[in-house]
Amino acid sequence: MPHILKSAIPSGHAGSSKPEVRATVETIIDDIRNHGDAAVREYSEKFDDWSPESFRLNPEQIEEIIATLPRQVIEDITFVQDQVRRFAQAQRDSMKDIEIETLPGVRLGHRHLPVSSAGAYIPGGRYPLTASAHMTIITAKVAGVPRVAACTPPIRGKIPAATIAAAHMAGADEIYLLGGVQAVTALAVGTEEIPKVNLIAGPGNAFVAEAKRQLFGEVGIDLFAGPTEILIIADEYADPFIVAVDLLSQAEHGPDSPAVLITTSTALGTQVLEHIEQILPGMPTKDYAGPAWRDHGQVHVVDSLDEAYALADTFASEHVEVLTREPREALDKMREYGALFLGEGTCVSYGDKVIGTNHVLPTKGSARYTGGLWVGKYLKTVTHQEVTDTATSALLGEICGRASRVESFEGHARSGDVRASKYTGTDLPWSSQPAVAMQQ
Repeated sequence: MPHILKSAIPSGHAGSSKPEVRATVETIIDDIRNHGDAAVREYSEKFDDWSPESFRLNPEQIEEIIATLPRQVIEDITFVQDQVRRFAQAQRDSMKDIEIETLPGVRLGHRHLPVSSAGAYIPGGRYPLTASAHMTIITAKVAGVPRVAACTPPIRGKIPAATIAAAHMAGADEIYLLGGVQAVTALAVGTEEIPKVNLIAGPGNAFVAEAKRQLFGEVGIDLFAGPTEILIIADEYADPFIVAVDLLSQAEHGPDSPAVLITTSTALGTQVLEHIEQILPGMPTKDYAGPAWRDHGQVHVVDSLDEAYALADTFASEHVEVLTREPREALDKMREYGALFLGEGTCVSYGDKVIGTNHVLPTKGSARYTGGLWVGKYLKTVTHQEVTDTATSALLGEICGRASRVESFEGHARSGDVRASKYTGTDLPWSSQPAVAMQQ
């Protein structure tokens, strides 16, 4: 019988944010909108104790920062960026411009055009998320975005050298040492120093997420990101130690990160709980992973893998690991997830850091209606139409006239009428102008 070995505390609505967060973000946005760089500097100094002469790093500064890094760090960044770029390029290559002829002389098509500018927000805070530079900047550049402005905060008053290197190596055209709501707002509305962008991508804390929510519409965004999530589907063949380690690998992101196990084996579920109790006390990040597992960890036991897939879909989790004897079965059985990680040989941490797929993914159930960040997010699919056959245009004009009048759109109808009249030589019923004049 299905049962629960560990439950989570109830959580709020997926789209909710705390009133104090909403109010704080609204104040900052209004202040920057009205006072520009002066307000940006005020908040940077207040929240990050950071007020340089210029937030934008110049080429000499970037070179000096990169020079402080060990060679191995640069080589690893290069390796990972090669993986991200290769997959992003394959995604771009899959998107084709089209043009078809639907009627004689009627050509319809679409093209995928990159946005003209994008902002890449690379978080700092507890962790310098170097990998977010790869995911947001490389993907935009592969899409063809001509201007990518990257923002990342100082960490405890220090420059995050590896993050700056990653942003530069990824192809950022501008790098600003600036974080938080002030960075997102400056990118969205524009200031004297930071020209506005058309789309902002990248994860962030609750304040950054709320800023993106409030600014959406004025600027495009990738998605509304919440706390990192992991869900593991495991059968009796899974290694319970690996399951436990992988659950905690994502719990360390923060005290509100859900970690869920759905298994067909009570014995495995029990062993996983025991391993977690043994591992947690020794984790350097236990201050985050501990509360996350305590409050948001779950272990469900079900009777079959079909039930496991169905239950997993109700979570619509950001990351889903499938640690079963036949993991690829999940590709056909599941629909609601941000990314699948199939089999023991892979893990969510690979996706986060090294494997090449994008780690900016939907959370809080939004995988029900969207995927994660990819090349297509930076592209606008725009259509074009052309009618060169006069007989076809006349036919369309006649039908357009009738269809428009059904909806009481007389102006629309007349656009069709004038073409039908001109190309057939018939008079317009609503004009004294003779058809012969229309044909001139």
